[in-house]
Amino acid sequence: MDIHVYDTYVKAKDGHTMHFDVFTAVKDDQKAIKSAKEWLTSIGEGEALITSKECNFCHIQSASNNVIEAINKDGYFIYKMEGCK
Repeated sequence: MDIHVYDTYVKAKDGHTMHFDVFTAVKDDQKAIKSAKEWLTSIGEGEALITSKECNFCHIQSASNNVIEAINKDGYFIYKMEGCK
């Protein structure tokens, strides 16, 4: 399965920058933003500003089994990088 990767940077409540990727099965900017908002809400950062400026398409890549399972279950996968809980 090929996935679409959205590079995302948002400011957390305490002011630090959170850097993560949103992986989706389709190239759909609004779906990626919605998925990022859902995840941010789940970690207590639901007030973070996220638009296509903060979450933008980066590339397509193949996915590992655990990523495919998460996308099939939740519709997306969050790959945490810098400043994420």
